[in-house]
Amino acid sequence: MAVIWGVVLHALGGFASGSFYLPYKKVQGWAWESYWLVGGIFSWVFAPLIFGLLTVPNLFDVLAEAPTETVWWSYFWGVLWGFGGLTFGLTMRYLGLSLGMAVVLGLCAVFGTVVPPIWQGQFGTLMSTLSGQVIILGLAVCVLGISICGVAGMMKEKSMTDDQKKETIMEFDLKKGILVAIFSGVMSACFSFGVTAGQPIAELALKHGADPLFVNNAPYVFILLGGLTTNAIWCIYLNIKNKTYTDYRNVSAPAVRNIIFCAMAGVTWYLQFFFYGMGDSKMGEYRFSGWTLHMAFIIAFSSFWGLYLHEWRGANRPTMRTITLGIATVVFSTVVVGIGNYLAE
Repeated sequence: MAVIWGVVLHALGGFASGSFYLPYKKVQGWAWESYWLVGGIFSWVFAPLIFGLLTVPNLFDVLAEAPTETVWWSYFWGVLWGFGGLTFGLTMRYLGLSLGMAVVLGLCAVFGTVVPPIWQGQFGTLMSTLSGQVIILGLAVCVLGISICGVAGMMKEKSMTDDQKKETIMEFDLKKGILVAIFSGVMSACFSFGVTAGQPIAELALKHGADPLFVNNAPYVFILLGGLTTNAIWCIYLNIKNKTYTDYRNVSAPAVRNIIFCAMAGVTWYLQFFFYGMGDSKMGEYRFSGWTLHMAFIIAFSSFWGLYLHEWRGANRPTMRTITLGIATVVFSTVVVGIGNYLAE
């Protein structure tokens, strides 16, 4: 039963992540680097502290007692994950929600799921059990679904004119988008490594009386601080380079409205980690497999949003059938991974 709750919680996290970019589409008169930084302050600073204080007793004592080495590795992986988050936003600009999420998160699912057990010396044990083999099968199905989504993207590229593509995605650029997506996908997997490295902090939170559901909210503070470091440096650099620092005091832009939408996007993005941490605590012996579930649900929900927002408007029927098959395959992979975890339980 715990695994079923874990799958549900990962689905909620996937919905949050697959939907977070929508409020950014409502921001007016600000450059990308401006609204990305403002939204990031909410997702990487305010939300981790607020949710951490609400769910982890004596949060600051827990953080102060954390071993220096654990803090460093949590922050380090957060910095590297920050590169993935930074280029993630660019991927959405060039490929759109559905295709961009599929490519980025496919790579992220592979690296984030397989590397932790290899690092911890568990991969051999994993492959020697039926439950472990089913989980790896689920990962393979997820990768297949993502590949199908990628094929649909290439079909869209060939079947539509430049004007048609840019009617739905203003800066659509398949080649540039794929290159950025590959880098983003690999680096985004570092969040999974950060959660693994931060488990001693989660154990401290448990000792201080935190509910097992919420213990990961403690290491998130350091992981997301690393993400803030990377993104803030780059966004401020672009603000200076492009002279877009004037966005923050641009009287012609609806500043209060923009901040509200940035806050909505930032908090929604944080909620993916909030629910991921809760789901992670319910996944049993092979909790690392929750990363695959998390990625698959994000791809599924973001793809549905992409269809809803008509990102595939003008695509021919074979292309639409292909993207639908890709989304269905990704969703099916979550069922396979869930079965693997159920067998382990």
